Amino acid sequence: MSGTPGEIEGWIVILKKGNLAERHGAEEALRQSGAAAVEPLLRAIREDLDTDFRWYAARVLAGIGTPAIGRLIQELRGEKDREVRRYLAASLGEIGEAAVRPLLGLLSVPEPELRGFAALALCRVGRPAIKPLSEALDDRDETVRSCAALILWQMGEDGVEALGKAFAMDEGGGEEKVASRDGNGTH
Repeated sequence: MSGTPGEIEGWIVILKKGNLAERHGAEEALRQSGAAAVEPLLRAIREDLDTDFRWYAARVLAGIGTPAIGRLIQELRGEKDREVRRYLAASLGEIGEAAVRPLLGLLSVPEPELRGFAALALCRVGRPAIKPLSEALDDRDETVRSCAALILWQMGEDGVEALGKAFAMDEGGGEEKVASRDGNGTH
């Protein structure tokens, strides 16, 4: 089911102002609209300051799933409002495994705050992010390696276990591994 632009805007109004049952109905209709609802929902999150509404809109974007990932990543990169970024990151984290690789791509950006929001989203993804984060410990980019290690540590027991395994594998051959990363054998 894909709603017309007018229907989508109407469901967004209900999401903002409806009672609980109406909001849940609007959420479902917007999720069913899929990609057609992504832009209007992103615009509404940017423009509406009501935290309840933003939470509902972020939930809907997460429910849309894979069709929303590219725009959520793009919006997260370009948005400067920290509150908006928080909702975008929450959506990506709730989407789960499908969002992991695009989120990992944000670990190499020069902006620390953006890397932080990517880290929050990856922590929210949880277990499905552990293997890709463990693989990122071997990335050529020192920032990516550091971020991956910190995120695994923040994930708690499962992440720390993966981090420990990565370091254990590095013992005895660590210098060669580091040398192959940066090509000159320096740390």
